[in-house]
Amino acid sequence: MLRLRFVFPTSVLLMLFCAPRCYTQEAQNSPQIIDRFAMIFGAKIHYVDVGSGPPVILLHGLADDIGVWASVISALAAKHRVIAFDQLGFGRSDKPLLNYRVSTFVDFLDGLLNELKIKRASLIGNSFGGWVAADFALKHPDRVERLVLSDAPGYAAVAKSMDPRALSALRLASRDDIRYLGPLTFHQKRFYEDVDLAFRQRVMAGDSYTVSRILDSMIRGEDGLRNCASSTTAVICHTLNARTSLTPPCFSFFPRQHESVDFRTLAAVSLCSAM
Repeated sequence: MLRLRFVFPTSVLLMLFCAPRCYTQEAQNSPQIIDRFAMIFGAKIHYVDVGSGPPVILLHGLADDIGVWASVISALAAKHRVIAFDQLGFGRSDKPLLNYRVSTFVDFLDGLLNELKIKRASLIGNSFGGWVAADFALKHPDRVERLVLSDAPGYAAVAKSMDPRALSALRLASRDDIRYLGPLTFHQKRFYEDVDLAFRQRVMAGDSYTVSRILDSMIRGEDGLRNCASSTTAVICHTLNARTSLTPPCFSFFPRQHESVDFRTLAAVSLCSAM
């Protein structure tokens, strides 16, 4: 039986633009971390493979890369084989012009595990990466040992519940988008007050096409986690951020979208910082 240990469903965007990039600094302190590449379905996927033991796969969020895991890779690698990778369309992985949706990333995660000859692993997904991890677990329950979701979206009504201006601004196509989203997303102004820097980082990332296609898929309501396997037990911890107003609390969505899930615990922790 697959058990969903921890789920923190709040916002798809906490890592969308201003996340500090400390991967290089951490790599300098951890010489065992070596950049690797694998060909998955004809696309080059960038990843790191560190440590030994039970495998743990780290999946970053929307408009992010493996740098978001820099502070935890070495600690996890003390007892586990840790694999962090740039999901297709992000970071140093290839960015083909596909009609990206959650199912696309589930296929590439499956392909990467096959390439690395990993039959079963624990998945840790942040934000959009949590949605991918959850969908993978539902489609391939025999391949998932444990599942940890941090600030993961996935309920189908998320796009309909959002303010239209905020939903449009998620594409971060202009400095105005960053000015609009910044105070809605972060407690600390340092993550968005330098609008020019934030916009330059988004341009240099080169993943705007990927982000737009994913948002289009969300708007169409594709790949929502509506039908969970009856054998799944979920323990939910929802963190409510008093200053984050991009998406509403999603308690009300779960009973409708996850009718077959056995919700043993549902806890709210208020006033938690988004970053």
